[in-house]
Amino acid sequence: MNVLADVANILRRNRLLSGLDDRHMAELVSLGRLSRFHEGQTVFEKGDPGDCLYAILKGQIAVSTGSVDGKTMLLNILDAGDVLGEIALLDGKERTAGATALRASELFRIDRPAFIAFLERHPKLCIQMMAVLCERLRWVSENIEDAVFHDVPRRLARRILLLAETYGQRTATGLKVNQAVSQEGLAAMLGVTREMVNKSLRALRNSGAITYTKGFIVVTDLDLLKDMAGENVREP
Repeated sequence: MNVLADVANILRRNRLLSGLDDRHMAELVSLGRLSRFHEGQTVFEKGDPGDCLYAILKGQIAVSTGSVDGKTMLLNILDAGDVLGEIALLDGKERTAGATALRASELFRIDRPAFIAFLERHPKLCIQMMAVLCERLRWVSENIEDAVFHDVPRRLARRILLLAETYGQRTATGLKVNQAVSQEGLAAMLGVTREMVNKSLRALRNSGAITYTKGFIVVTDLDLLKDMAGENVREP
């Protein structure tokens, strides 16, 4: 299988592009080019011009934002098949967050003028993109609600559920998150201190909801974790 066919297969894994037929996918792939990033390299920074869209072919990308006083919050971790840079690509304004390669990564880049022209030729994709962006907006709203209304243990439980949904694999001991996450990483995701995460992890472990060993989380009692996350709705 040639490189372009590999690119098309990976792009089809993304909800935004999965509905394209073979002809339209081939057209889209012809517009882009490969970009490679080594571990720790910046893909783009918050405030950079939104001049392109990236699809991840190999590797892993961290999306984060920061404040003027140096505080950083990890917003998301993206893997092969994910797309990043849609928001700034569409409006042409500054990037709303930064992106960094967590390990050596291969990205497929499509520049804004070519992609906008492609959307104009294929309005159905615009509708799909609107749906994806609405999902992103809901996700942002949920994160804001978490930060305002929920304490750290509940927010951590909700984050672990999301990680389990994204990276979880059934094992003999429970649902294992097949992506090591340090306490510092969890703290960055929640925008809190490592000490607060340490205390909350200990509470989750003591309850029997999870185990946490060398950065790997195993959900040992999914219903209990959902209870602690406030996601189980009990009958009156």
